[in-house]
Amino acid sequence: MTIQLSFSKDENELLPDYRNKIARAESTEDVKKIFTKTVGHLLERVFGDSLKIEYGDVSLKQGELDGHAFTLNDKIKTNPEFTEIWEKSDLPHVLGRLAQTARNRYKHLEKHPEKTNAKIRM
Repeated sequence: MTIQLSFSKDENELLPDYRNKIARAESTEDVKKIFTKTVGHLLERVFGDSLKIEYGDVSLKQGELDGHAFTLNDKIKTNPEFTEIWEKSDLPHVLGRLAQTARNRYKHLEKHPEKTNAKIRM
């Protein structure tokens, strides 16, 4: 019997603030920044000091999706502790749900650039 780790509790603690920030995002760049910062914060909660997360380590995918809606850089993917937890937990699903929320807002803002442009002109 394998042990399955769950980070849904961490996700649920971050989710209200994350959704609020994503909903208020005024540009696609805002969406990417909010996603990256939130995932970085989540990973810091999970791994503590054993995995240092920098701004570009996690990013939201753009364009067509093949697999996850986000990317992790090689520094993270090759970390042995990360790999072990990634394979034995719901962390991929948690990050996937966060990414999907961000992608939905990103797509909405792409379809309505006049909202972003109106805020820039003010």
